[in-house]
Amino acid sequence: MVSANKEMVVYCFDTLVSYYNNEEVPPPAFDDGQHPLFVTWKKAVNGGEPRLRGCIGTLEARWLVNGFKDYALNSALRDRRFPPIHAKELPSLECTVSVLTDYETGDNHLDWEVGKHGIIIEFIDPDNTRRSATYLPEIAAHEGWTKLEAIDSLMRKSGYSGTISETLRKKIKLTRYQSTLCTMQYSDYISHVRATRGAAPSIVGGKPGNH
Repeated sequence: MVSANKEMVVYCFDTLVSYYNNEEVPPPAFDDGQHPLFVTWKKAVNGGEPRLRGCIGTLEARWLVNGFKDYALNSALRDRRFPPIHAKELPSLECTVSVLTDYETGDNHLDWEVGKHGIIIEFIDPDNTRRSATYLPEIAAHEGWTKLEAIDSLMRKSGYSGTISETLRKKIKLTRYQSTLCTMQYSDYISHVRATRGAAPSIVGGKPGNH
C-alpha cells in the first residue's frame, strides 16, 4: 500500500512554483502507483491557525505523479470557493497530500468512526435529484462534530437545502475510506530543496493565469 510522504508534498510545491515560473516541473522522487488522492492548500494568516485556500482531489484511482501534478494546480487555482493563489502567497502556504485507501460500504449513515474514516454519501433528495459529497477523515474530528452533525453538514455540502429528516438520512448510501496524510510548510519545502538540490527555488512568478 502506498502512503502519503514528504516527496509527494515537495512535488506539489514544485508544480506550483514551476507554474508561476513557467518552467518544467522537476521529476518526482516517489514511486508511482494508482490511488485516489487529494491536495489541500492552507494559508497562515497573522500567526493564527492556517485557513483553507483550496482543496480538490479525486475519489477515483489516478496515477499518483500525474494526479498530484493536476490537483496541486487545480486546488491552488481552480477551487471555485476561493480566488486563485498568487505567487506572493507562497511563503505563507502549507500543503497537505492525502492518499485514500480501504474503501468499504457502510451498513448505514452512522457506520463509520470520527477521526478514522472519510465518508462519501450518496442520496436522492425529495425532488428526485441525485446528490453526493465527501469529507476527508480529518474533517469531522477537526470540526468537533458528532457523526450525525457530519452527515447533516455533508448533506448541505451536496447542495441540498431542504429539510433533513431521519427518513432521508436512512436513504443515504455511505462509503467509508481511510487515508494517509503528509503536511509541509513552504519554509520546510525550501529547506528540503536546498538540502537535496543545493539551491532553493526562486519565484519569478506574477499572478496566476485566468483558468
